[in-house]
Amino acid sequence: MKAVIYTSYGAPDVLQIIEVPTPTPNDNEVLIKIHATTVTSADWRVRSLSMPFGFGLMSRLVFGIKKPRQPILGTELAGEVESIGKNVSKFKVGDRVFAFSGPGMGCHAEYKCLPEDGMVVLKPDNLSYEEAAALCFGGTTALDFFRRGNLQSGEKVLINGASGCVGTAMIQLAKHFGADVTAVCSAANIELVKSLGADRTIDYTKEDFTTNGETYDIIADPVGTAPFSRVKNSLTADGRLLQILAGLPDLLSAPLISMTGSKKVIAGPAAERVEDVQLLAKLAASGEFKPFIDRSYPFDRIAEAHSYVDTGRKRGNVVVTLGV
Repeated sequence: MKAVIYTSYGAPDVLQIIEVPTPTPNDNEVLIKIHATTVTSADWRVRSLSMPFGFGLMSRLVFGIKKPRQPILGTELAGEVESIGKNVSKFKVGDRVFAFSGPGMGCHAEYKCLPEDGMVVLKPDNLSYEEAAALCFGGTTALDFFRRGNLQSGEKVLINGASGCVGTAMIQLAKHFGADVTAVCSAANIELVKSLGADRTIDYTKEDFTTNGETYDIIADPVGTAPFSRVKNSLTADGRLLQILAGLPDLLSAPLISMTGSKKVIAGPAAERVEDVQLLAKLAASGEFKPFIDRSYPFDRIAEAHSYVDTGRKRGNVVVTLGV
């Protein structure tokens, strides 16, 4: 099969498309023929080792000190079940599925094996492969942080950096849970976030949400520009800051802030649960959640997709297609 590999950390030009052996599923695994995958900020960070402050050494220990331990990037996919292990009962050959491999990565290839009890779910009929491939990264992150932040119906939520992958997912899911949503983005993305359900918008180039006198029950920060020191006066008395992108100092200070005052900081990596992937499929099937696709690239131009993601200017999701 064809796969995109990298054998050293760096810019998109470290990526190569080569032939590698097609994997064979273990007894409890399904082999998925991939029709679409994504390039996310996670792929950029792991490929280039561009990590939040304080995580440089730790990231090398996790992903490989001198070179990548897992040479194939990609955390999301959508495709068809090609074959199954002898003990698999949840899926059959020909099933159309989407899946989230998470830190294991490996989705930038023509085939991927995953355990049947992993984060593999039947694809909603109303979504294309491209849309289904983009369900998980932003969606599972949003669900986990809203759960940890104890989001309640009727609460005021501000999303700082609302036009990216996680931000666009957060708008839709916060509305699903009954929140009043304010989206912070550039003027160019105002109409996008409104179309996803934002009740109010703030153009960050013209207004600083931390100085306008408004307070919010939850402030979600997927882009890492709203530390507690900056936003504490914009939180209600028992408000919660969701630091999706937190450096090591923020991660270490979060428990102390939460223990010594009524305002809370929730930080750290998002948990991955198959129940969340199933919920995203259900919401997508009902039309309540739909990933926004910014750009789509063919597989042989995946380095261009990485280059675009590297700019930090993508909106929603960037998808890569294989043979569809």
